[in-house]
Amino acid sequence: MSWNTRLGAALALVLAVLLLHAGPGALPAHAQAQAPAAEAAPDVAELRAQLDRLPTSADTGEEARRLVREVDAIATGAQKFVAQRTGRLNDLNARLGELGNPPAAGVGEDPDITRQRAALTRERNSVDADIRLAKLVMVDAQQRANELLARRRQDFEAQLTERAASPLTQEFWADIAEARPQDLRRLQPLADELQAAAAVAGQDEHRAPVLWALLLAALAVTLGNVLVERGLVALAQRVLPGGRLRRSLLVIAVVTANLLVVALAFRGLLAVFEAHDMMGELTRKLARLAQGALLFITFVVSLGRALLANARPSWRLPPIADPMARRLRAFPALTALVGVLVWVPTQINALVDASYAAVVATHVAAALALSALIAAMLMRLRPPRGGPAADGDAQAAAAARPLWVGTLRALVALALVAIVVLVGLGYVALASTIASQLTWTGIVACAFYVLFKFADDLCMALLGSRSASGQRLAGGFGFSASTLDQAAVLLSGLLRLALFFYMVVTLVAPLGTGPGEVVQRSSQFGTGLKVGEFEIVPAALLSAVSVLVVGFVALRVLRHWLQQHYFPTTSLEPGMRSSIATLLGYVGGIVVVAFALSALGIGVNRIAWIASALSVGIGFGLQAIVQNFISGLILLAERPVKVGDWVVLGTTEGDVKRINVRATEIQLGDRSTLIVPNSEFITKTVRNMTLANAEGRVLIRLPMPLTSDAQRVRELMLAACQAHPAVLAAPAPSLTLEGIENGQLIFQAIAYVASPRQAGSVRSDLLFSILDALRQADLPLAAPMLTMAVPPPAAPAPPADAAPPGG
Repeated sequence: MSWNTRLGAALALVLAVLLLHAGPGALPAHAQAQAPAAEAAPDVAELRAQLDRLPTSADTGEEARRLVREVDAIATGAQKFVAQRTGRLNDLNARLGELGNPPAAGVGEDPDITRQRAALTRERNSVDADIRLAKLVMVDAQQRANELLARRRQDFEAQLTERAASPLTQEFWADIAEARPQDLRRLQPLADELQAAAAVAGQDEHRAPVLWALLLAALAVTLGNVLVERGLVALAQRVLPGGRLRRSLLVIAVVTANLLVVALAFRGLLAVFEAHDMMGELTRKLARLAQGALLFITFVVSLGRALLANARPSWRLPPIADPMARRLRAFPALTALVGVLVWVPTQINALVDASYAAVVATHVAAALALSALIAAMLMRLRPPRGGPAADGDAQAAAAARPLWVGTLRALVALALVAIVVLVGLGYVALASTIASQLTWTGIVACAFYVLFKFADDLCMALLGSRSASGQRLAGGFGFSASTLDQAAVLLSGLLRLALFFYMVVTLVAPLGTGPGEVVQRSSQFGTGLKVGEFEIVPAALLSAVSVLVVGFVALRVLRHWLQQHYFPTTSLEPGMRSSIATLLGYVGGIVVVAFALSALGIGVNRIAWIASALSVGIGFGLQAIVQNFISGLILLAERPVKVGDWVVLGTTEGDVKRINVRATEIQLGDRSTLIVPNSEFITKTVRNMTLANAEGRVLIRLPMPLTSDAQRVRELMLAACQAHPAVLAAPAPSLTLEGIENGQLIFQAIAYVASPRQAGSVRSDLLFSILDALRQADLPLAAPMLTMAVPPPAAPAPPADAAPPGG
């Protein structure tokens, strides 16, 4: 372990001891209020009372976000209550079902059963009423949250379009000067609390702990982050294999570790301040603002340094050249600093309820500062100009640059011009919002770029055919390389889709939004998007995808277990094994898809509508496909043709290699593959050479002269058949004298082999053996009878001086 790692570990240990020494009582009041308490879940009346106590409107954005969080918490409590009571309601209904319906009038029943039924009915009705009330609370809470968000959206839009005094006019500066004394008075309570805290820190009994806490916090924020980053780099080089996953994972680890170190340091500092009674109500709020600003700075700086990777160019994640990365070295810190200087005054204005002139001035400063930062970054992104070589490099870079990059830069430049114009016209709120959104979009894009890359690298590392885990999957479950790569790409696409959803939610959030608020905003979409009568719920989509993935993996594992472990212990022939495995794949796939549709919220009635719509399509253009599919099922069920059979279909003859959903593959004698629609095997005449009997027959017809020794010929031919190793002993070879044709004896030998595929080669071997035996026994074969056609003699030519006929 290097001295850097040791120093970082020691610093973290000192911070932990300092935090523990402060004690749980030293935690800030807001942290104690947020600590989870092991208390019973509230009932419906308490949830309703909590909802009624909340105000119906909010004056500031922070208050509106707090109210929305509280309303969401009430809705979550009501949802948990419904889930708990639903189980009890189902149990009561089941018990009532066991007791049965009440008897008809005049029919006797055991009094004990009657009492049990009445008690269960009362309890069931009470539970059902509580569930209905809880669902009503959920609906009211959702409506309240929507109303708050809609009201804040309307106020925000109204503020955006509001016009104030332009900074170019004297009225703007006069308003600031006039409101300055009032704003200073509003800041005085905060200043008094800060002075009181400084006075307490200056006392003898508090001076040393406070100074040590400040020193350790400063060391953790500055030196601690550097040491942690170096330790993570050394750990990644030692533990993780080389590749893209190490680079993307290191970026995420560095950012997370830096945020954790800063958060622990700041929490320990606040704990020390609380332990020495240095915090008031306003200073606690200011501390929360400072904590958010410090975490924002840490996040932006860590992310920027990790992406640029000037110290380790080979580990750089984005495709940025080294000169450009060095030119952008200072911008992560500048972006974080300017962003904080813009965001913190806005929060302080809301904290002390500053004047309208102060708010307008803050908007102007934010718009101009962020615009200047973005303009400087655009200038840095341009290639350097310094001579012919530099001009050539600039032209090459411009030619290699994608079109969308230039278009994006042009749009950003136009937005900067619009911001300056809006500030000059007095629309400072709109200008500040546009500038903040541009900066926030850049930060969010960089963060999600890392997450997109990490999703791709993680999927390829887990499922890619070239990765170690992918090779283990291929060896353990029989997955092909293409299947693993396709699964990795599909899973990466799904993760990218989920990340894109959160990226959109983050983009619409204001500058400096934390992960908690992003999750809260994304939960507002959890109720789903209704399109017509179908509702798209993100959770249902995730459940459906999970069911598909788990279902098909389980189906593949089951088929692999059957083929590799169970079938070898049975007496099933290979064709039957293949048919069972194929049918299992079809049936299992249909079941998995049905479960996925059910998880998606598509019930049996909707599936029936889909089937009806498909039937219309089948009637128009899918008849052949459905016919082949049904024929394939018939082939697998009745098995008139199975894998391994030797079939003759018209002029086609070959081995059945595979029966698919639509067609059957037949391997011909020249090793080519013929794909035949399944309906051909059902609607046409097919000769299956191995259906009932897999044995092949070898037939040899041999002509011999009439003077041949028939018994000797019989003995030699039978001996040759019996001597061949491929000829079966049962049924035994046979030889018959078919008769006399054209003055020749016709001998016919019949032998059987294990497969019709061997008949041709065995017949050739037997002919060679028989001919050799006959030659050695001086038994010649009959010569073929040749028939020659002799033309008739030509008529004699007449004399030259003879007169022509009739002359």
